[in-house]
Amino acid sequence: MKKISVMFILPDLETGGAERIITTIANHLSRDRFEPKILLLRKRGGYLSLLKKDVEIIDINTERIRHSLKPILSEIYRRKPDIVFSGYGEVNAYLSLFIKLFPRTKFIARETNVVTQHVTRKEIKFFYNFYNNYQRIIAQSDDMLKDLTKNFNIKSDKIIKINNPVDFEFIDHKLLTSKKPESFKYNYKNVVAIGNLSSRKGFDNLLKVFSRLKNENILLHILGDGQDREILHQMKEFLGLKNVFFHGRQDNPYEFLKYADLFILSSRYEGFPNVLLEAGACGTYSLANNCPGGINEIIQSRVNGEVSDIENHEDFSQHIMRILHQSYDKDAIKNSIRSRFAKDIILDKYEKVLLDLMNK
Repeated sequence: MKKISVMFILPDLETGGAERIITTIANHLSRDRFEPKILLLRKRGGYLSLLKKDVEIIDINTERIRHSLKPILSEIYRRKPDIVFSGYGEVNAYLSLFIKLFPRTKFIARETNVVTQHVTRKEIKFFYNFYNNYQRIIAQSDDMLKDLTKNFNIKSDKIIKINNPVDFEFIDHKLLTSKKPESFKYNYKNVVAIGNLSSRKGFDNLLKVFSRLKNENILLHILGDGQDREILHQMKEFLGLKNVFFHGRQDNPYEFLKYADLFILSSRYEGFPNVLLEAGACGTYSLANNCPGGINEIIQSRVNGEVSDIENHEDFSQHIMRILHQSYDKDAIKNSIRSRFAKDIILDKYEKVLLDLMNK
């Protein structure tokens, strides 16, 4: 039986959510049925080392997404894959206009965010007029699915909701050698937040919340880097937050999650937050801002976490205090995530989409 060739498209393999998911899918698709390749605009990023050797990497060596369209189309024309699977919002948008040029190739877009929240540039929004050219669009959450059908008139029979997978084997392997971070102080509660230091992740609100917890024995550890780094550091100094630590990007964030007393997701919006899934996979209870992007599909109240409104800084700070005075069943937290989002459950859904598309 001829294998189905699938070309995944991403800007790079830096350590972000979309990159993690595409790496997981490409690594674990059945090799009896599929032949995965990944086309990268630039061949770099931490997930390159995690990619299996039999996944071919196509490097078009282009810095900017808008300059990548011609080389992407050339590679599709030259290689004639059965399926093109675009995994990044902006690339998805540009590509939608050209799908009709390749009648023998099936095109799938995996949307990465709630589009109305995330896409602000008019020239990119224009391309969503052509989104129905895709044979399938994968939404990660109900919020994303509703946004696409309601605000962009995407035909409902083209959209399939598939939540993100959690690779428990990968996380457990990382935790084998994990030690309690040195920055975690004895006799203090340690709270962890992880994400790109940008407005979208809401760390400004989180610092305002912690300005109300200055006199408590609570440390906040923020992992990640990004364009708002300096602003957030200045805000920390201005608010006098001696118990807040910025750790930058970490190769092994899971040891922070494993030993944390609480994980906080402060985002203004999400797609379907992998880090919330990963906190649960480490057995850590979460408190998440009530924002669009699948939060309420992940959080099972009082089992693996709770949801609150971070814009109300005082209430949110009191919510943190309440949680830190209680204890939670780590195994129940892990099982809550494993039973719904384990890699095998989600990858079966992806394989079904790919096979169904080829049988149409």
